[in-house]
Amino acid sequence: MNNFSLIPFSEFERISIEVQDKYTKLSLIADMCRANALTSVKIAGSGHLGSSFSSLDIVTTLYHSEMNLKDKGPNNENRDIFFSSKGHDAPGQYAVFYSLGFLKEEQFLNLRRINGLCGHPDVGTSYIEANSGSLGMGISKAKGIAIAKKLLNRKGHIFVMTGDGELQEGQNYEALQTAIHQNVTNITVIVDHNKVQTDKPVRDIIDLGDLESKFKSFGWHVARCDGHDFEQIINSFCTLGKVKDAPKVLIADTIKGKGISFMEHPTDLETNKGIYRWHSGAPDDSSFKRGHEELVTRINCTLNSKGIKKLNLKTILPEEKLPSAVTEEYVADAFGSSLIRIAQKRKDMIVLDADLAGDCRIRNFELQYPDQFIENGIAEQDMVSTAGGLALQGLLPVVNTFGAFLSARANEQIYNNACEKTKIIYVNHYSGLIPAGPGQSHQSIRDISLLGNLPNIEILQPCNAAETEMIVDYCVNETNNNCVIRLVIGPSPQKIILPPEYRIKKGCGVTLKDGNDAVLISYGPVMLKEAIHASQLLEMEEISLEIINMPWLNQVDKQWVKEKIGTNKPVFILEDHNSEGGLGDHFLHTLALNGWVNNRIFQIFGVTGFPAWGRPPEVLKYHKLDSTSIAARIQTILGGRNCA
Repeated sequence: MNNFSLIPFSEFERISIEVQDKYTKLSLIADMCRANALTSVKIAGSGHLGSSFSSLDIVTTLYHSEMNLKDKGPNNENRDIFFSSKGHDAPGQYAVFYSLGFLKEEQFLNLRRINGLCGHPDVGTSYIEANSGSLGMGISKAKGIAIAKKLLNRKGHIFVMTGDGELQEGQNYEALQTAIHQNVTNITVIVDHNKVQTDKPVRDIIDLGDLESKFKSFGWHVARCDGHDFEQIINSFCTLGKVKDAPKVLIADTIKGKGISFMEHPTDLETNKGIYRWHSGAPDDSSFKRGHEELVTRINCTLNSKGIKKLNLKTILPEEKLPSAVTEEYVADAFGSSLIRIAQKRKDMIVLDADLAGDCRIRNFELQYPDQFIENGIAEQDMVSTAGGLALQGLLPVVNTFGAFLSARANEQIYNNACEKTKIIYVNHYSGLIPAGPGQSHQSIRDISLLGNLPNIEILQPCNAAETEMIVDYCVNETNNNCVIRLVIGPSPQKIILPPEYRIKKGCGVTLKDGNDAVLISYGPVMLKEAIHASQLLEMEEISLEIINMPWLNQVDKQWVKEKIGTNKPVFILEDHNSEGGLGDHFLHTLALNGWVNNRIFQIFGVTGFPAWGRPPEVLKYHKLDSTSIAARIQTILGGRNCA
């Protein structure tokens, strides 16, 4: 890969001094931030560029022109406060922080790395005011900050940015009405109205209608501007600043991917048949080079027209790439294919989505069976209760979104549905610790504990494509219970090989590798890969470790346990979940009920505390869930002895 270029902080200082026109200066700084955000995402290997670029002109204006934060600092009680509710535009905000000297270069370039910048905002980073990434919470949180300012007699205005697709979340409308009732006037909501959600136009998912009228109907004072016209942006903030008796909304009409021509949504939607490609992920080398050159060329042309010397770029050497052991197998692909196959016979099966059809690999189902597909937008609670209504009428809903949002945000709705004794299949995509770049808001490591104690819910996680097909068939055609299917979102780090004759059996696992001294039980491709490698390391220490794949996460067959593990063999459970509330606790419960705990070594390895963010190898190592750490922990527990 070629070297990267960074616009250093010294260049922002120079431009701020040498460019006199306020609007030209802001435009230059915003494009400079775009170039640096592009570089940081490319180095990270992932991130969100489309929505970072759409909001960058507004964020640049706030920090460089409108707010008092530069003068007051991050700890002053009377500072203005801004945060982004949508959260995935963090790379753009970090670039603005760097342009102001709030972040050092090393920290700025450490995006989505351990001890670096989180993929979504986290208050552990200076100047970040609130955690976000799980959508729909921002207006409520901003309202709470605004109320606190008044109660504590503190000055400073509260600005919160939402995405337009995010306005499909119902909590926004609770906040809009309570802000009026509670007389919260020191708050401005900024809508980044770029008109594109994850990868499709908002109007094609859930049309928001007349936003101005909606906000006005709640009693908010509304203004609207071109979100890329700095004069309009500043004039709008000036006008809204004079409104003292109502909360304010600024609807900023923006372009997703603004600043790089081929990333801008009108162009990309047209060239890619209605699908937007730049919402998330790092650009390939060619696209990165084209985009970066376009931005730098435009900046230098503007500088030249003002008689100012061009940018002095700093060369950044690319970090050494870690060896990648991923396969091309996506369990989610097998899931989507299974739904298409089953739909040929099961016309009662209805697939529901929350604006993640591409990520959840159900886009092909949507295209082939549109009459059996419901796009619910970013509204998980509504989606789950809609599924409940479908089930009450005898249909079979299959509910899809990221596990962190589905299991927690819609937990009460899932419980209510379960109490009705109907059957629904919930699919928790993005389950587990990895990928960890997006951070805590997206890492689904508490879903087993949140759902596992409902008496009529079975939770399963496949380790490969073949087991995925078996599990989908079982959930659709065999069991009468509700089901939760956990799926990792990325490619499997290693293809897990199952015995040729293997078929899933409720509450039972399957041996992947024989061993005599102890048993290590796990599930899913990420942790089973680490388990297998750990057993190979232990072989060199003459410790023979059996590896068992256990796809049933809250169902344990006691007869299978007795026959397979016996009453005294050491048992280790490797969780892709918190160490509490997962498979290990359900397994321990079975052992305890049958009196098989006494004098047995039993240990659960899982995530403790909040999950770290970063690259998979460093995050697994941080939590001591990588193969080397697992082998060392098992060896220590077994006394470092030859157990054969």
